[in-house]
Amino acid sequence: MKRIGFIGVGVMGAPMARNLLKAGFEVMVFDANATAVEAIARAGAWPAKSPAAVARDADCVITMVTKGSDVEQVLFGAEGVVDTIRPGALYIDMSTIPPATTDAIGRRMLAKGVEMLDAPVGRTSQHAERGESLFMVGGSAATLERARPVLQRLGDTIVHCGSLGSGIRMKIVNNFLASATNVATSEALALAEAAGLDPEMARSVMLRTVAGQGHLGTTYPAKVLQGDFSPGFRVDLVVKDVGIAIDMAQGLGIDLSMGRTALAAYQAANTRGHASDDWTIVYALARRDLKREAGGPSS
Repeated sequence: MKRIGFIGVGVMGAPMARNLLKAGFEVMVFDANATAVEAIARAGAWPAKSPAAVARDADCVITMVTKGSDVEQVLFGAEGVVDTIRPGALYIDMSTIPPATTDAIGRRMLAKGVEMLDAPVGRTSQHAERGESLFMVGGSAATLERARPVLQRLGDTIVHCGSLGSGIRMKIVNNFLASATNVATSEALALAEAAGLDPEMARSVMLRTVAGQGHLGTTYPAKVLQGDFSPGFRVDLVVKDVGIAIDMAQGLGIDLSMGRTALAAYQAANTRGHASDDWTIVYALARRDLKREAGGPSS
């Protein structure tokens, strides 16, 4: 694989295209922003006037754009990728878009004889600059192996999440957790400051507890993922402590919206008879509710 077509050379795409050039690939680029294209062209890429021109001689086409409609436009719109991409070529979408859109695109590319991966990116543009991105990849194992020489030039972590569409689903789950915990973190630090505490001191304390270390690496593998609900921190005590935090915040004029949401979940677990179980029981209850909604057993 020698020729790479890259569509979308913005904050994330530009450093990736540059890293492909450094690795010796021939890179053709297109972006709606002509200035972005000119910058990559100065680094050695071939500028193209349309997505079709990018794909014409490419062994692999990569898209890194903002919205699902943008991906569909560069692929299937006027002078789109499908007008010129060769059967047997490889297509990789690194955009963060609705999974249903990825599924539909996959079906259309397959009908064209094009192998596809969805490979949304974890980490930041700084990681992309250093070639240290994380890729959450959906698609066949064989297609991933074919793409690996390209992906390895762009990142240091490649996770095969499953069949096509699994990568974007993993990205959405990841971003949900990161975004929600960001709000909870902001509320915690704001509460600390309002209570007269030094935010840096509070941060250093929380980095030494589950608060800063995160449940995925601490409580979950030790408790709920092992089916162990013996209390490390009892649900009824969580209800008490979060309630105190909310009351304290109200007295200081702060609204803990994430705190109230969390309290409702623990109160529900309490009401369902899990007052003395470990606080990670909320995950087990969420899974049971999901099965019940899907019509499966609720055990």
